[in-house]
Amino acid sequence: MEPLVVEFEVAAGCDHAFATWVSRPTMWWPRSKTVSGDRLEAVVIEPFVGGRVFERDEAGQEHDWGRVVAWDPPHRVAYTWHLFFDPSEATDVSVTFESLGSSTTVRLEQRGWERLGEAGPARRHNTIAAWEFIAPHYVGFLDVSTGA
Repeated sequence: MEPLVVEFEVAAGCDHAFATWVSRPTMWWPRSKTVSGDRLEAVVIEPFVGGRVFERDEAGQEHDWGRVVAWDPPHRVAYTWHLFFDPSEATDVSVTFESLGSSTTVRLEQRGWERLGEAGPARRHNTIAAWEFIAPHYVGFLDVSTGA
């Protein structure tokens, strides 16, 4: 099955775009796309291969989203991804950051839909809508944090 690809340009340098994605997701990730919802305290991407991707709610309960499988600042981060699903249903997300001088192209590619069997096509379709909702939150936060 074809990978899902979301690509967009942000008005920030590569270093800042990468750091915002991996170090400040709590600031831009929509609460409606978390397990905790309004009780969300933090979204965390641990900065090393094998690190966890997870959310923590106000009560300290943690919900795993995946594991970091590649860490190459400021160019690429990749992780398994199973937000809202069992880890056995994880797909693979790779996010790359390509410098264009004062701006950066961000490319998110998600693969592994075929591992989900019959559920793969529907899950991929729903995930496209989710990333199309999430990406503008990231772009908007970068615009505010860089003064663009």
